[in-house]
Amino acid sequence: MNRIGESELIINADGSIFHLHLKPENLADNVILVGDQGRVEMVSKYFDNIEFKIQNREFKTHTGTYNGQRISVLSTGIGTDNIDIVVNELDALVNIDLKNRIPKKEHKSLNLIRIGTSGALQGDIPVDTPVVSETSIGFDGLLNFYAGRDKMGNKELENAFIKYTNWDKRLTIPYFVDASKNLVEKIGKGMIKGMTISAPGFYGPQGRELRLKVIDPDLNQKITDFEFNSRKITNFEMESSAIAGLSILLGHNALTICSIIANRLRKEYSQNYKVGVDKLVKTVLDRLTS
Repeated sequence: MNRIGESELIINADGSIFHLHLKPENLADNVILVGDQGRVEMVSKYFDNIEFKIQNREFKTHTGTYNGQRISVLSTGIGTDNIDIVVNELDALVNIDLKNRIPKKEHKSLNLIRIGTSGALQGDIPVDTPVVSETSIGFDGLLNFYAGRDKMGNKELENAFIKYTNWDKRLTIPYFVDASKNLVEKIGKGMIKGMTISAPGFYGPQGRELRLKVIDPDLNQKITDFEFNSRKITNFEMESSAIAGLSILLGHNALTICSIIANRLRKEYSQNYKVGVDKLVKTVLDRLTS
């Protein structure tokens, strides 16, 4: 088994992994991922106890228990580039012998559940409603850098989407990846389920124009109108595709659930989106530990 070099897997002087500043014993098998550092406390305030806290840059972690089960909550910051760091380092914590720098013989699977906010792309989805990302669509291109990208994705769906939208060749090729079916069934019961786009930006990549024009002004309408096997694209956000894709490649279980804080078609925005997010947090914790 080849030893992983120091430049490829950076370990801090205290034995923690480079960006997250976590050691293996600091991490629970169930991990809630949030973008905003402030949402870490929104989750951990419900814990029965908190045994560990750490923060480095935008990566803030609390580990404790809820309903007698150990849970970690970690802020990722914004974007799939940060997710590349987070998921790879979480995997390294449980599946690489950090001292000897070699993969462990026995693989461990984590449950990674992102709780986020999102904008709806269908007019019938009300604000302050949770949407489960059964399939995530990566406009970001991150998974295109990894071997196995085509095997973990849905090529039929990908090809249909590219053809329908007349996808501009100057853009990265989108990839389509499914969430964990077990987590969808366990946590997403009774919620709206759909396909979620992860965009590599908030403005142009999501069709917003301030002073700059977008390359395809009709793309959002094409996205809204696109249908595949009676399934439609429900919402925009910025992380779910990388979480789902990297989790499949690394052997983890992943799910993204977002509270809809805006409806892009109706130009509506939530009056107090934090109430809906807080309610979603409690629902996810209850269902994850039931």
